[in-house]
Amino acid sequence: MAPIAVSPEPEPAVPNSTTHSLSSVTTTYDDTLRFYLNGTRVTLDSIDPEITLLEYLRGIGLTGTKLGCAEGGCGACTVVVSQYNPTTKKIYHASVNACLAPLVSVDGKHVITIEGIGNVKRPHPTQERISKGNGSQCGFCTPGIVMSLYALLRNDSSPSEHDVEEAFDGNLCRCTGYRPILDAAQTFSVERSCSKAKANGGDGCCMENEGGKSGGCCKDNGSGDDEPIKRFTPPGFIEYNPDTELIFPPSLTKHEFKPLALGNKRKKWYRPVTLQQLLEIKSVYPSAKIIGGSTETQIEIKFKAMQYTVSVFVGDIPELRQFSFKDDHVEIGGNVTLTDLESIALQAIEYYGPIKGQVFAAIHKQLKYFAGRQIRNVGTPAGNLATASPISDLNPVFVASNAVLIAKSLDKVVEIPMSQFFKGYRMTALPPDGIIASIRIPVTSEKGEFFQAYKQSKRKDDDIAIVNAAIRVSLNSSNVVESANLVYGGMAPTTIAAKTAGAYLVGKKFTDPSILEGVMNALEQDFDLRFGVPGGMATYRKSLALGFFYRFYHEVLSKLEVKEADVDNEVIEEIERMISHGKEDKDSTIAYQQNILGKANPHVAALKQTCGEAQYTDDIPVQKNELYGCLVLSSKAHAKITSVDYSPAMELPGVVRYIDHTDMPSPEANKWGAPVCDEVFFAVDEVFTTGQPIGIILADSAIHATAGARVVKVDYEELPTIFSMEEAIEKESFFEHFRYIKRGDAEGAFKDADHVFTGVTRMGGQEHFYLETQACVAIPKPEDGEMEIFASTQNPTETQTYVAQVCDVAANKVVSRVKRLGGGFGGKETRSIQLTGIVALAAKKTGRPVRCMLNRDEDMMTSGQRHPFLAHWKVGVNKDGKIQVLDADVFCNAGWSQDLSGAVCDRALSHIDGCYYIPNVHVRGRLCKTNTMSNTAFRGFGGPQGIFISESYMEEIADRLDIPVERLREINFYKPNEETHFNQSLKDWHVPIMYKQVLEETNYEERREAVTKFNASHKWKKRGLSIVPTKFGISFTALFLNQAGALVHIYHDGTVLVAHGGTEMGQGLHTKMTMIAAEALGVSLSDVHISETATNTVANTSSTAASASSDLNGYAIFNACAQINERLAPYREKLGKDASMKKLASAAYFDRVNLSANGFYKTPDIGYVWGPNTGQMFFYFTQGVSCAEVEVDTLTGDWTCLRADIKMDIGRSINPSIDYGQIEGAFVQGMGLFTMEESLWFRGGPMKGQLATRGPGAYKIPGFRDIPQEFNVSMLKGVQWENLQTIQRSRGVGEPPLFMGSVVFFAIRDALKAARKQYGVQAEIGKDSKDDGLLRLESPATPERIRTSCVDPIVKRSFVKLLEGEKSFFIAI
Repeated sequence: MAPIAVSPEPEPAVPNSTTHSLSSVTTTYDDTLRFYLNGTRVTLDSIDPEITLLEYLRGIGLTGTKLGCAEGGCGACTVVVSQYNPTTKKIYHASVNACLAPLVSVDGKHVITIEGIGNVKRPHPTQERISKGNGSQCGFCTPGIVMSLYALLRNDSSPSEHDVEEAFDGNLCRCTGYRPILDAAQTFSVERSCSKAKANGGDGCCMENEGGKSGGCCKDNGSGDDEPIKRFTPPGFIEYNPDTELIFPPSLTKHEFKPLALGNKRKKWYRPVTLQQLLEIKSVYPSAKIIGGSTETQIEIKFKAMQYTVSVFVGDIPELRQFSFKDDHVEIGGNVTLTDLESIALQAIEYYGPIKGQVFAAIHKQLKYFAGRQIRNVGTPAGNLATASPISDLNPVFVASNAVLIAKSLDKVVEIPMSQFFKGYRMTALPPDGIIASIRIPVTSEKGEFFQAYKQSKRKDDDIAIVNAAIRVSLNSSNVVESANLVYGGMAPTTIAAKTAGAYLVGKKFTDPSILEGVMNALEQDFDLRFGVPGGMATYRKSLALGFFYRFYHEVLSKLEVKEADVDNEVIEEIERMISHGKEDKDSTIAYQQNILGKANPHVAALKQTCGEAQYTDDIPVQKNELYGCLVLSSKAHAKITSVDYSPAMELPGVVRYIDHTDMPSPEANKWGAPVCDEVFFAVDEVFTTGQPIGIILADSAIHATAGARVVKVDYEELPTIFSMEEAIEKESFFEHFRYIKRGDAEGAFKDADHVFTGVTRMGGQEHFYLETQACVAIPKPEDGEMEIFASTQNPTETQTYVAQVCDVAANKVVSRVKRLGGGFGGKETRSIQLTGIVALAAKKTGRPVRCMLNRDEDMMTSGQRHPFLAHWKVGVNKDGKIQVLDADVFCNAGWSQDLSGAVCDRALSHIDGCYYIPNVHVRGRLCKTNTMSNTAFRGFGGPQGIFISESYMEEIADRLDIPVERLREINFYKPNEETHFNQSLKDWHVPIMYKQVLEETNYEERREAVTKFNASHKWKKRGLSIVPTKFGISFTALFLNQAGALVHIYHDGTVLVAHGGTEMGQGLHTKMTMIAAEALGVSLSDVHISETATNTVANTSSTAASASSDLNGYAIFNACAQINERLAPYREKLGKDASMKKLASAAYFDRVNLSANGFYKTPDIGYVWGPNTGQMFFYFTQGVSCAEVEVDTLTGDWTCLRADIKMDIGRSINPSIDYGQIEGAFVQGMGLFTMEESLWFRGGPMKGQLATRGPGAYKIPGFRDIPQEFNVSMLKGVQWENLQTIQRSRGVGEPPLFMGSVVFFAIRDALKAARKQYGVQAEIGKDSKDDGLLRLESPATPERIRTSCVDPIVKRSFVKLLEGEKSFFIAI
């Protein structure tokens, strides 16, 4: 579990003193839950009051709904809850996070899960289109995405493109890059599903033609010939007919909502259905926890170990869900859902008009980016107010608008002005026995009043604010300010008014040119942040506070009668996205298609995944007598363990046993690591990082195990810590591993070079954020110490090896099985071993099956990330731009153990040349030893870090020489057959060709001119353009791993079963392998099946990694098929070339011919030797070029990618659908790495040394609306791959495209250079200056880094100095 904490002794749910009072109030309450589930009536007479809807669903076997994060941030658990909405008086189908929803909340409602809408034999159109549209890779997030789309269609069967694009703002996917999901979903939009639409061969839908622009739509007006407009169904797809959906059960329309009382000794739930009942409960038990959407409470319970003994669910009280429009205000019920509040805000704007409705426009604007739809469907304004979050998006609006809160208790009604409501951090003026009944929001005046709201966050959609604001001014007829409210969130422990600034404004003429400077000065006094302010980002936050007012000021001026020159019109508009679109070159494989190979086919398991039928590790049915494990993790970054007391856990209900290092068969058995054995499964007497396992609690349920782990008491004696690479370098904290590559005479070349430039490149790490966390089920067998392991791992063989070690048996007694992974990306190559070894030991010691699936925060704390890198480089270059020499010291943050860090650093050294010929190179790599989790493999494995260093020095050299960087790249490109710095000849070298093609296809030169023109005419918005190449070496750097085995069986009926050493984690490996087998054997694809990856079918497998799995396993399968084909050759001759496999197999079987074959393959020619710099390092290089254009709002650091184009050389594609999916998914993951994904650690306080950015609430991966607005992908065609000796002459594609995402980073850098240049800040030409205007931009280019890289007067005056003795709040490692 997350860092252990001692919880107080559980007390009775209700103290004796109030038991009588509560029972007298609730004596008539019912205790039966009644609802419908997928059309079937469910009645529950006794429920665990602490159970969530997700736990209930999975507990009864509906495992299609997944647990991804337990905090409502990823959408994997999305279900639909249909209900009568008392606000709108209509049936509403709400997409809901089942991980947060209390089971008690579904009484009287209809719950629809992924299993309820369709199955593989009869899929729902949403399920079919997403699967056939290649919108599912690993599939773990897919059921939630399908249910979000389903909810949209149930509420509006003809949604607009915009509705579709926004429907997924509460869902995340780590694999696909979102483009194919959106394309599939858009087939339901009114613009694309109309049979008249141009895209569907018609003459134009009225929405596309003028009719749509003037508000006319055939769906509203009826068409001229009175014929109904047909819905267009893409060829080969099931038609969507809304009339065939699950109906809202008629009995629920008559359902009597009774007050409910549920619970046991530890916990009581009450569900009143009238306001009077609620007030009665609050009067006798004021501390009862009021639950509306449970969006905050469930997180407190799950992650903060909060215990609420009495909870009152208020979601079914109609009186709290009403609203009314009055002359001068709108009154909204405290428990109106945020989704309904969006609708109410739009109605209010229509009712009062845009001037009087300004505050409602602000509410609607803030709600647009407030969490995801699933949260807005249950969250309420009262919940938002009561939790008193200092970064709430709505609270500043309520305060600035002078709203009044109506608090009711049993005997009184209190009106609280919102300006007096927030008393301190998470403290309010709400009376203890009171509830928020309603909020009165005043309308704005007809004349002279102006209102606006703003927000800036790390990610546009579904993200908490860094800073938000609501600003209101009221002017008289002479434009003198009568009143002003400048209210901010994210600037203090509470929502706070800038009082000095507000007071300064009153009485001043708003149009007076000096007023802006006066307010800016006042805001600096109001928000005099110190460098180490909680939450960090002092300069950025201050600049946002000032920037928001600057934007507001000019927006107001634009509406007053002032000189045009006084208004900064350009600053007013914020960045808004268009509907995203894109294209793939569907004809790229036509030249070499075979019967099956080279053709587009969906992922073999896609339909199972979209229907929720695909089984993942934690979906395996619970075994009899099974135990659940919860890890006890260290809460200190480096400390001696002085004592561990697990006795409090053993006294809790359901807890069975505590396991730690003393249960190992020997001290040696506790050691593990790859390739160096320098880790322990359980800490012994010292911990080296937070999140290091100390023990595991076993219990009869996951909830009991978690409760047990929390009360294990560990005492520590803290020791000195090291976190960052800079600290490690200073203290010389390194692992022994040291490698270098040296070619030519570096020292001599520097003397001869025209220019020598130096620089530092730094990039952060990246969390894998696979949607399925680490999971394992271990089943001990009754004989011979056998153990069966089901694990979410990329490495079944290493799993087998270490399970055998901890169980003290031979490897042949352990079977490691993998059906599929819900994403891996390298994070389950070695780090899965830790959990599996511990769970296997627990199963061995208890003799019972043991299961454990980590929470998202546990996973992020324990499993390691992509390595942060730091490089100090020196480059010699001639006047013509030709680079002559590179010297670099490269450091990576390995964490507390080595894991695969050595190989990661080695690959970075081999990729530090990028795509450029440098005759003299000397590069060295070291591993920094720090007190963070052990960093590990991640898609690209050091390659992206090495190439990023390369492209960074290219950018800085170009700036120093005043050469366009795109030209500098061309000047230095390798030519075909030139040798890399590790002496490998570049065969089939196509980067220069692709570079030229991308320049032409994207109209790069014209767009460069347009960007320059745009930047010259825009002060606050800047555009940037970049084109970046990549080459990525394919092979394991460890020679012995470049091998694979396969087993192929043909059965009597002609069907084929294939087993191979690779695991399926969404990358489509099994799909490609079945295609290879089907092509080789001449059978249909449907006749080939892969069941699982297991160590008892294919032994001694290499991990599925390094983008080599298709090459290795594909050839092994081909080899096995070739053996069988040789045996079947006489029967083909005898029965004819068109004989079916069924006939061939039957004839061969009766002739006693072996229809099974064991295939094998090892990569030829490779074998690099470090030091001497001899031998071939890689089998070949996958290559690519990408181009991107961005627009940056330099006032806030906000940005959007306008367009991205990618062209990859992946040889002859085995399956273009799979390969395009890999390219798009890798690009978006790379874009996240280089622009938004930032890991931070707490520097001090009770969480000192712990990862701060855990879970989707704090760690932001790209969402649906972060992808390029135009996203085009193609594959190189029209060339010959003469030297490529791979299966089908294909190239590995999983990792290479990830670096392509960096083009967005470099486009942002290009935009920032333009922003700085307008203030005269740029690089000094021809000199290696340290303090000039050269832009040194670290990765990731977060909104904070973007804004603080600007040099405008607002950000300069916002600069917060680091004072002596001060340190930052967070640590970036």
